[in-house]
Amino acid sequence: MSKEVSVIEGEALTVVAEGCQALIQSHKTLTLSTLSSEGFPEISYTPFLRGEDGTFIIFISELAHHTPNLLAHPVCSVLFAGLESETKNMFARERVFFRCQVQELPRDTEECDAWLDKMQNAFGNTVQVLRNLPDFHLFALKPINGQYTIGFGKAFSIHEDGSLSHIVIDKKK
Repeated sequence: MSKEVSVIEGEALTVVAEGCQALIQSHKTLTLSTLSSEGFPEISYTPFLRGEDGTFIIFISELAHHTPNLLAHPVCSVLFAGLESETKNMFARERVFFRCQVQELPRDTEECDAWLDKMQNAFGNTVQVLRNLPDFHLFALKPINGQYTIGFGKAFSIHEDGSLSHIVIDKKK
């Protein structure tokens, strides 16, 4: 049984939060877990951009299994993990995941066009080709909560407001 205790507070917690953001910013792609119509989890990856509010923006094809999954079940999880080559112990690899609510951003809107322009600037001319294909959908993945793990005994709940709290296991049970 776990319970949340703010053992790490103040400045130390700020440093942890900065580390979490640095891990996310070190990635151009996210690992995406969705739920199939049969109720099975399915996993893939996709390039992303991040909104100022922390939302992850992705542009994906209906040919990929995650697009119909998101359309049918507008929830997902995303994962970012530290490089294996920089990890001393694979069981304690740095990672962050978020549970997200999903919203499709309709095509031919100012918001959609603005995000696709940003994606083209970030990822190149491939986006120019993809944005003309009718099977591509733009989604906003809004984090609800999550967890950031730095190593053994160093796991933190990420709350909806973005705040962190240290997770401590009660070893008496």
